[in-house]
Amino acid sequence: MLTKKVLFISCLFFLAANILSAQDYAYIGAAKCKMCHNTEKSGFQYKIWSESLHSKSIATLSNAKSLEYAKKNGIKDPATEPSCLKCHSTAASVSADMVETITVAEGVSCESCHGPGSAYKTMTIMKDQKQALAKGMILPKKEVCLKCHNDKNPFHKPFDYEAAKAKIAHPKPKV
Repeated sequence: MLTKKVLFISCLFFLAANILSAQDYAYIGAAKCKMCHNTEKSGFQYKIWSESLHSKSIATLSNAKSLEYAKKNGIKDPATEPSCLKCHSTAASVSADMVETITVAEGVSCESCHGPGSAYKTMTIMKDQKQALAKGMILPKKEVCLKCHNDKNPFHKPFDYEAAKAKIAHPKPKV
């Protein structure tokens, strides 16, 4: 009987420890990434992103081509339409409870490619890729891009992953 109680208490302890250590990751936004990723040592990664089409993806929802498409398809405003925002804004593409400080206005941000940064944002963790990956960072792969760059996109063009990757390339930080 004592053995069953000890086993039961051990299981409860193990379950509680797992629940307490479970990590929910949140999206923190490019402004938080900028603090460390906009220096020479980091390869000016934030600057490269901020000058890219990804950072300007919200603006494209208000261009003539997008507005014409919206009108033809009964969309009042593509800049507020969830079916458009899911690919034009990292913040709009995730559950609201995962949004910490990221904004819709920043467009397709760092975390679209690298995963929600709340748990891996510290320098201590970022210096250790294995630790960062364990805390929710992802290494971008073609499948990440294909979530939006696919034939469901009304403005779809053939997608060449290697060419696209070269356009957004940013050097790895020197640790």
